[in-house]
Amino acid sequence: MTGLVARARWFVEDYATAAGLQLAGMASRSDPADFQTGTERPCIVIPGVYETWHFMAPVIEALHGRGHPVFVIEALRHNRRPVIDSAGVVADFVRQNGLDDVFIAAHSKGGLIGKYAMLELDPDRRLVRMVAIATPFSGSRYADFAPNRTLRAFRASDPLTVLLNKEDRVNDRITSVFGEYDPIIPESSVLPGAENVKVRVGGHFRVLRHATTLAVTVEAAARP
Repeated sequence: MTGLVARARWFVEDYATAAGLQLAGMASRSDPADFQTGTERPCIVIPGVYETWHFMAPVIEALHGRGHPVFVIEALRHNRRPVIDSAGVVADFVRQNGLDDVFIAAHSKGGLIGKYAMLELDPDRRLVRMVAIATPFSGSRYADFAPNRTLRAFRASDPLTVLLNKEDRVNDRITSVFGEYDPIIPESSVLPGAENVKVRVGGHFRVLRHATTLAVTVEAAARP
C-alpha cells in the first residue's frame, strides 16, 4: 500500500501540475487549428471539469506528432455543463465537421462525456475508440461534500453515474488510464470490460503528462 508520505507528496505535486497547466493555458497563443493537420485517424479531445483544452496539450502534441489531426471543441469552454449536454456538443461537433472514424482522448469528466456520446449519440458509430484518463466511472466519494451541482454530479449515487457505470456496450472500445493514487477519485478509474492501465505515478493531473499515458494513447489511436 502506498505510504501516507508518498501520497502527500503526490497531492502537492499534482496540484502544482494543475496550476502549471492552467497558467500555461492562460499564456498560450496556440491556435487550435494548427493541430488539425495530418493524415492519420482524426482525434478529438475532451478535457475535465473546469479545464480548458490547454490541459490536454501533452496529449494533443503526442497525437499530432504521430500524424493525427486533433480537433479542439472550443464550445465546451471550461466544461461546466452537465455531462449529457456536453456530450451533445461533442456529437454535434463531429457531425458538423464531417468527421468519421474518430478517436477520443479525454480527461476526468471528459471520459464520462465521451462514453455517453458513444452510447447514446453515435448511431453511425463515428466514435470508434476512446482513451479516458483519470475518469470517475464509479463516481467519487468526495462529490458528496462538493459545494455545487457541477461537482456533486460525480456522486456514485447520481443516476447518470449509475447508468454509465452499469452500461457496458462500449466498454470494449475504451482504454481507462489512471495513476496509482488519485486524490480526487479514490475509488480508482477501473472500468469492467475495458482495457485498464495503471500508470506508475500518483495524481489526477500528473498522469496526463506521463510517458506511459502518452504512449498508450498514441497506440490506441492507431488501432484498426
